[in-house]
Amino acid sequence: MPRRIRTTVAALALGSATAALSATPAHADPVVPRHAVVVCQSASFYANYDSAGGPTGLKRTLTYGNKIGHTPGAHPVYNGWAASFDFGPNDWGYLRAECIGGYDSW
Repeated sequence: MPRRIRTTVAALALGSATAALSATPAHADPVVPRHAVVVCQSASFYANYDSAGGPTGLKRTLTYGNKIGHTPGAHPVYNGWAASFDFGPNDWGYLRAECIGGYDSW
């Protein structure tokens, strides 16, 4: 095989390998919630949020000082309802964003 053809074949093979590597799907690491607390006297904690109807599936009521987690900018907030982690029973749910405060206080 002439040298010019070998060089072209090698360049095409390298280009194909590079394209195959860049075609892998992106992987995002999960974001650990920042420590926070409930700053409202009571806050309803829901299992899910439905964009058409709002929060659904009341799990329990959280009270002032309950330890929760939420990372602004990483965990979603829909119409004022923030995805949050309740460190008591270790589960996710939604509560009003204005009831989350005291970040990094514990």
